[in-house]
Amino acid sequence: MKINRGSVIAALVVAVLALCGRPASAQDAKEGKRGKGGPSVEQQMTRMTEALSLADEQKPKVKAVLEDSQKKRQEIFADSSLSREQRMEKVRPIMEDQDKKLKEILKPDQYEKYEKMRDEMRRNRPGGQGGEKKKKEN
Repeated sequence: MKINRGSVIAALVVAVLALCGRPASAQDAKEGKRGKGGPSVEQQMTRMTEALSLADEQKPKVKAVLEDSQKKRQEIFADSSLSREQRMEKVRPIMEDQDKKLKEILKPDQYEKYEKMRDEMRRNRPGGQGGEKKKKEN
């Protein structure tokens, strides 16, 4: 069996590309970039700090709430035995608890802005109509 030079070069190129693709994914994860799971805690903090003008004493409290919610959601989504509907059913109380805790931390005007941001994100997410559903129920 004869191996030509072009085949060897092609195989090396494929191998290099495969190896280089993995570190990029790991780098994205370290920088807080998220895929279909939604924005990272850092991205949420940046957006909330700017949009809500969070005070320095509010930031660690808000971050702790977001991290706690994210950890609980990740545990649910890691359970492959659950259907999509079951996951959503389990996530809903976590998000309600997050909203309750944020309401205690934020000033009334900040919480009102947060609700608008949250509803806008729900409407804009792929396949999601969370904000619209709530409005129809009320």
